[in-house]
Amino acid sequence: MSCPAKLFLYKIGLLFLLVLCWTSSASAQQCKLKIDQVRNAPELHGFRLWMTFDEVKARVPQVRFGAPDEFGVTKFSISPSYDTSFDQASFADVRTISFDFLDGKLTSLWIGYENSFKWPTVDEFVGGISKSLNLPGAWSPKKNGKQIQCDGFTVFVSIIAGGPSVRLSEDAAEATIAQRREEAAAAAEALVIGDTKTKLYYSAGCEALEEVPVLNRISFKDKDEAEKAGYKVAKECE
Repeated sequence: MSCPAKLFLYKIGLLFLLVLCWTSSASAQQCKLKIDQVRNAPELHGFRLWMTFDEVKARVPQVRFGAPDEFGVTKFSISPSYDTSFDQASFADVRTISFDFLDGKLTSLWIGYENSFKWPTVDEFVGGISKSLNLPGAWSPKKNGKQIQCDGFTVFVSIIAGGPSVRLSEDAAEATIAQRREEAAAAAEALVIGDTKTKLYYSAGCEALEEVPVLNRISFKDKDEAEKAGYKVAKECE
C-alpha cells in the first residue's frame, strides 16, 4: 500500500476515534434523572413537580387556587418576603414562588430568591443546586442563565431583579399546553357564524358579519356543520 493511501486511512481512523470519544463524552454528560428521582432539596422548600393542589396546600395553607383556564392551566404565586402570614424562618431569602398546574398537577415551579441568598451568581447557584438535587450532567447557557435537560424535565437558573432564581418544568406539560393552544387557535379560525333569519353563514373574520344582528347569530364549529344545518355561505365571505 502506498504512503498516501496509508496516510489517508490513518486520518480516517483518527477522525473516527475523535468522533467516538466526543459521542461518549456527550453521552456521559447527559442528565438521565427522572422527575420522581429528584431529591427533596431544602432550596425547594418542600415543593416538587407533580404535587397536587392538596399537597401544596398542606405545605402552605394560605394559598387560594383559582379556576383553570381554557387549557387546563392554573397559576398562582406566593411572596413569603412580603407576607407576614408565612413562616419567615422557613422561607428565608425567598422572594417569590410561582406555581403552574396542568390538569391539577404541578408542572412548573419557579423560585426567586433575594440577592442575599447563599448562591448569588448563576455559576454558584448551578454548582450548589446540582449537588443538592443530584443533577448529573452538563449545563448549557441560555437566556442570561444556564439550563440542564434531564429525562422529562428541565432546570433553568438565572438572575431576576438582582437575585438568583430557579425554574423546574415538566417537558411533556409544556408540549401539551402548546398543542392545546394550537388546537384552540385552529378551532377559532374554523368557526363560522350563521344568520338564523337568512340562513347564511359567515367566517368569524368576515366584515359582513358586522351587519348581522347579535340576536340572529348562531355559532357552528366549521362550515361543514353549518351546511349540514341548511346554511349557505354568504357571498361577501366567499
